[in-house]
Amino acid sequence: MNPKIVIRCETDADVEAIRDVTVSAFKTLEISNHTEQFIIEALRAAGALTVSLIAEFDGRVVGHIAFSPVTISDGTGDWYGLGPLSVVPEYQRQGIGRALIEEGLSRLKSLNARGVCLVGHPDYYKKFGFRNLPGLVLEGVPQEFFFALSFDGHIPQGTVTFHEAFKADGRQEGAGDAV
Repeated sequence: MNPKIVIRCETDADVEAIRDVTVSAFKTLEISNHTEQFIIEALRAAGALTVSLIAEFDGRVVGHIAFSPVTISDGTGDWYGLGPLSVVPEYQRQGIGRALIEEGLSRLKSLNARGVCLVGHPDYYKKFGFRNLPGLVLEGVPQEFFFALSFDGHIPQGTVTFHEAFKADGRQEGAGDAV
């Protein structure tokens, strides 16, 4: 990775840049519903961004990663969801996503997190130790795209539910209801 890349916690001054990076990163991704920026905003508004890191190159925000709490139906606590992860297209494939993931996982471990799960590309996330775990599911997502990484060796069994903010789509409640 480029030594000019700095990974740090988001600040209030980064909010607009994070939105721009996220929109840019997902703009041409066919599997995206293009709501990732709204998810991050809803997580932030709910106080559910446990870890929110940015990657900065020469003072410009070029990447972002978010981690938020998840619920597992077997009652296992202290698990988190990774996502969205965004890197602007011209900076992709340069190790920025890897640096964001590694720093994010390190910070979660320091918070005594027990594990992380995500929806993502099989070839990418396996490099970090994420695996498809039989018995741990996210409804509506094919098992080959749902991954988990246990920090303490305990493998939860059940259904994972991501924060309510993952339903955000940018539409204001009540918008369009006026007569």
